[in-house]
Amino acid sequence: MKIIRAKDYKDMSRKAANIISAQVIMKPNCVLGLATGGTPVGAYAQLVEWYNKGDIDFSEVTTVNLDEYRGLPKEHPESYWSFMHKNLFDHVNIRPEAIHLPDGTNPDAADACAKYNEIIHSVGGIDLQLLGLGPNGHIGFNEPGEAFELETHCVDLTTATIEANKRFFDGNEDLVPKQAYTMGIKTIMQARKVLVVANGLAKAKAVKAVVSGPVTPECPGSILQMHPDCILVADEEALSLL
Repeated sequence: MKIIRAKDYKDMSRKAANIISAQVIMKPNCVLGLATGGTPVGAYAQLVEWYNKGDIDFSEVTTVNLDEYRGLPKEHPESYWSFMHKNLFDHVNIRPEAIHLPDGTNPDAADACAKYNEIIHSVGGIDLQLLGLGPNGHIGFNEPGEAFELETHCVDLTTATIEANKRFFDGNEDLVPKQAYTMGIKTIMQARKVLVVANGLAKAKAVKAVVSGPVTPECPGSILQMHPDCILVADEEALSLL
């Protein structure tokens, strides 16, 4: 795993956006695996800024997102579909038909997951997968204890994850979806390149476990030590335990 040190969140976001834009420039019709959450927002903002300057073109890019809440309509302000449109898609020239997320409105979990696996295979797999890191080392919604060989599947969100996400639902955890459809570790590991972003002291333990801990399902991100082309871009606080 290659580690790129950043001074702070802004520097981390810029360095991560650089890696994503290099991928798009080198292969304009690439498939980008994208992530939601607080950490990638700065990188998306940087990509939008470069797009507005004419430095990056998304017209041939295809995207597949890591996950989506089960049971939330797309238009719900806290769906990951809405998050991606608000932070990136609405501001660049990506084709609507080239945007893919798991279908959270499909009540048949097996069908929703099988269809999403089929989409990922049909676009030729993922060239660059962007990942954030949960405080417990989770990637996507793959929580500790998940099997490494899973593709897209339905997960029950842990109490900690529901607690962390309730701030987006007026602080009311009854409104937070209790399940999600997520790409599995197997899907993530099949991406040709993986880019992990992490910032802040709250992520320092997870970064240490992912980079130098034992490879174990108890820390899902630790499997990335086995990936042939994985880059971690993290700020000084997140790297403080290494």
